[in-house]
Amino acid sequence: MNSAPSLPFSKTRRIGNTLYLSGELGFSEDGTVPEGVEEQTHNCFKRIKATLESEGLGMQNVVSCTCYLTNTEDFAAFNSAYAQHFSAPLPVRTTVQSGLMIDARVEITVIAEI
Repeated sequence: MNSAPSLPFSKTRRIGNTLYLSGELGFSEDGTVPEGVEEQTHNCFKRIKATLESEGLGMQNVVSCTCYLTNTEDFAAFNSAYAQHFSAPLPVRTTVQSGLMIDARVEITVIAEI
C-alpha cells in the first residue's frame, strides 16, 4: 500500500483477493492534463496499468471500473478510448457525470482480482 505524498488516502489497498485502486486522472508524464478526453482516458489507463504491474497484476485482473466524466458529450470518445484497454471477459462498469477536483475530463478507478 502506498500513499500520495500530500493527500490523505492510499493509492492501493489489498484486502483478501481484491486490490482496490484510487481514482486516476489523465495526467501526462510531464504532470499536465491534456485537453482531449481520449488522451486523458489513455493516460488514466497507463497509470492504472503501471499501478497494477507494481502489484504483480495486469489489466486482465480488472473486474470493475467506475468512470467519472465531466461532460456527457465526451461519452462516445471516452468509450472508444476505454474499449482499447480491455478484452473479454470485460469488467463491469459504471459511468457517471460528475465534477472533478481538478480541471480534467475523466477519472477512473478500478477493482482488480488477485
